[in-house]
Amino acid sequence: MENRFTRKQADVGDVEVATFYRFVDLPDCEAVALRLREAAERAEILGTVIVASEGVNATVAGDSTRLRDWVETLRSDPRFASLRPRFSSAARMPFYRLKVKLRDEIVTLGQPGVKPQRRTGVHVDPEQWDKLLADPNIVVIDTRNRYETGVGTFENAIDPGTDSFRQFPDFVNKKLDPSQHPRVAMFCTGGIRCEKASAWMLEQGFEEVFQLDGGILNYLENREAEQGSWRGACFLFDQRVGVDYGLRRSELEICHGCRHPLTAEECRSDDYEAGVSCPHCAAALTDSRRASLRERQRQEELARRAGRRHIGNRPGKNTEESG
Repeated sequence: MENRFTRKQADVGDVEVATFYRFVDLPDCEAVALRLREAAERAEILGTVIVASEGVNATVAGDSTRLRDWVETLRSDPRFASLRPRFSSAARMPFYRLKVKLRDEIVTLGQPGVKPQRRTGVHVDPEQWDKLLADPNIVVIDTRNRYETGVGTFENAIDPGTDSFRQFPDFVNKKLDPSQHPRVAMFCTGGIRCEKASAWMLEQGFEEVFQLDGGILNYLENREAEQGSWRGACFLFDQRVGVDYGLRRSELEICHGCRHPLTAEECRSDDYEAGVSCPHCAAALTDSRRASLRERQRQEELARRAGRRHIGNRPGKNTEESG
């Protein structure tokens, strides 16, 4: 089930963003999705909510009071009483519409039977995480995808080189061995992918599995650049594109042709054309596709001059992997 509710005025000034997930058995997931959708529509909340029999995963935004009331609606269900949303601010609405989706998994690993609600790796806070990074006997893995790791990661972390989270088990099976790598630490954007991956790795026989509590976002919120081990920007699956220390918006831009995050250096490339192409997609664009993107960019510029936001479809990354 997917419901789309488009707000007429997306530029609403300062808004609050809430990101959260919760692994919990939800045999009534369809009813939960319906309840959350109806409450979100009443509160004019935009963003993405994924509901499955294993729990809920959401990144949404709106007026602070209404947003927090909506979160309390979810918390009124005893199964979500301990929910810990992460709140941050945005200068403008980072989403164009509300999408509530029913899925088989709230984050797709593709390994049936994994139960993060029963057992996961050891959660490590940001200060302890930096100590783990300095331990030569621990393998540190970035569980995110290559378009995310390419713009920022922790020092000495292994990049699996995946294009989707579903490929992560293949990476582990080919590159890691529980007998040779018994101690593993992992991280992701907000924690959800590590919850799923750590539960699976423990089932595969890895003795000690650690995960960064609250993910990169929690780390960047609680560590200073001078003391931290993070380098670059943390890619986000919304219109903010990326953040750095203090959860300040980074200088990352997004290619409207392929939705790949771009550094300032990539935006200076001869292959970059605003709203059309970048070094990652320019060579593959057909003439018709390039013309279509240029026309859409023209429509967006006209809308901006008229004081409106042009809302339409852009090809995007898999938002189900957000977190």
